[in-house]
Amino acid sequence: MTEPSTTHISPAHTTTDAAVTPATSALTWGGGRLYRHGAHHRILSGALHYFRVHPDLWRDRIRRLADLGLNTVDTYVPWNFHQPRADEPPRFDGWRDVERFVRTAGEEGLDVIVRPGPYICAEWSNGGLPSWLTGRDLAVRSSDPAFTSAVGHWFDDLVPRLAALQTSEGGPIVAVQVENEFGSYGDDHAYLRWNRRALAGRGIRELLFTADGPTALMLDAGTLPGTLTAVTLGSKPDAARGLLAARRPDEPFLVAEFWNGWFDHWGKRHHVREVDSAVRTLRDIVADGGSVSIYMAHGGTNFGLWSGANDHEGRLQPVVTSYDSDAPIAEDGRLTAKFFAMREALGAPGPLRSTARLPTLPPAHFPLVHRADLLAGLRAVPAARTTTAPRPASFEQLGLDAGMVLHAAHPRVPPGDHRLVLTDVRDRALVFADGTLLGIADPDSPELPLDGTGALVRLEILVESLGRVNYGPGIGRHKGLLGPVLIDRRMVQGWSSTPLALQDWSTTELATAVAAGPTTTRTGFAVASFHVDTPADTFLALPGSSRGLVWVNGFLLGRHWEIGPQLTLYCPAPLLRPGENTVTVLELVRLGGALELRDRPELGPPEEYVEEFD
Repeated sequence: MTEPSTTHISPAHTTTDAAVTPATSALTWGGGRLYRHGAHHRILSGALHYFRVHPDLWRDRIRRLADLGLNTVDTYVPWNFHQPRADEPPRFDGWRDVERFVRTAGEEGLDVIVRPGPYICAEWSNGGLPSWLTGRDLAVRSSDPAFTSAVGHWFDDLVPRLAALQTSEGGPIVAVQVENEFGSYGDDHAYLRWNRRALAGRGIRELLFTADGPTALMLDAGTLPGTLTAVTLGSKPDAARGLLAARRPDEPFLVAEFWNGWFDHWGKRHHVREVDSAVRTLRDIVADGGSVSIYMAHGGTNFGLWSGANDHEGRLQPVVTSYDSDAPIAEDGRLTAKFFAMREALGAPGPLRSTARLPTLPPAHFPLVHRADLLAGLRAVPAARTTTAPRPASFEQLGLDAGMVLHAAHPRVPPGDHRLVLTDVRDRALVFADGTLLGIADPDSPELPLDGTGALVRLEILVESLGRVNYGPGIGRHKGLLGPVLIDRRMVQGWSSTPLALQDWSTTELATAVAAGPTTTRTGFAVASFHVDTPADTFLALPGSSRGLVWVNGFLLGRHWEIGPQLTLYCPAPLLRPGENTVTVLELVRLGGALELRDRPELGPPEEYVEEFD
């Protein structure tokens, strides 16, 4: 039986899930073809996330998408980026002004596809879900009323803003996705239907679609009758086309994510995809009127502490700061060889409006001056909140999304050799006894030796989150010291727990930490300054330093880690200013003596990523 050629349903206040056909919808489908206002149409889209690109560069990057030969841009909307705290309303200003981003795309002649989730994956912390929500006792991504009620409040703020920018309202939004790859997560069709009603009932009248991997298992759980089915893939589009044609013969072929590259994990190699392989698959997708969204067309950067993580067989694999993704438009906006090959394959007309590369600062070398030891700097910043309890408080109990927690207790340790055991640490902890570093604990190495004298010991444990899981059943997993701390078999009780919301630190708090002094170790806070006549892009490197965080003029750029693959941090020109600029480093292991400005990125030794494609 042929299903209705629409993705739209009746408003949420009605009692039916039957599809309806809004007369004002820009995109419709039938007979295996896609139409835009009645004319044959093919979506040629590229993923570009406003939350991964400095707002001053949005227009430049959108123009580069148009130069690639695309007619559409698509973006996720990360809930946690807009509403990081439960006790504050969502924000839509500045970097979070998704409406401005959508309008800018429209001004540059592109259609817009929006993917509001509420779950987005995207290698983004917690898959875009707020940690204050997943810290509650509820079933995420399900028809659990506790979850849908919270999502409903979020959609009350978000969706009317999007609805006002639909094509039917004179805006550029032509399509909105229902949830995101739900078929690879669960099989709660009632939740999917609720999500569809939640969008339509709040004013979405343009094309609605689902997107899932091209397998029977995923399509069975992730699709809805009457709603266009799209797929996500990296290879074998003909097989996906055949599977969809057998299940949905009246629907056009739409690849909502074509993975032409891949993201990177700390401690692994830099993933790339060979140009000919990517272009060959792209040609196969768009053959015979197929539609596509290139993921990513421009990856951008996981600024701050927004990088997600994967859970691989119980091991956390945190994602690096860069989200370059070997995209045709590189992290710094460069037009790559893949860009020009894809542009030719898509038949892009006319000359380029974009330059191949934006200006960069010349390479330079500056001293990195150690200003304060780690514990002294962290203790100097006034605590917004400290709790006292028999056991260490988790990040969730402290209302902390990302950053670190400093725990302190004063156990009496009998004379002799003992074992200090952190039974469940997530993700990494620096352990100090009377101010001296005992060592680093993590899930693979939870034990440290502890010498006792019979006296009280000031035991301090600095716990760092390396990123919240963004995909699979581990979404929402808590952070911190989740199990008891033991000396041999005895629990240590009586803890103070102080959250360190480093991502939210003001310039005043950062300056307070830097001024704390003294410097007797190789960890802590260090500063480098340099003069700029005209701001331009640059890439920061910290030779000799091991692991920590980097701020530029008070903005948290991201994480650095000598294990790579990423060895430079992209600093876009808008973060710099004419005159003096200050880089602040929080080093956790071993501080080097220099800051380098480089004129090109170093993302690590490449490795062809084949598992997802072949």
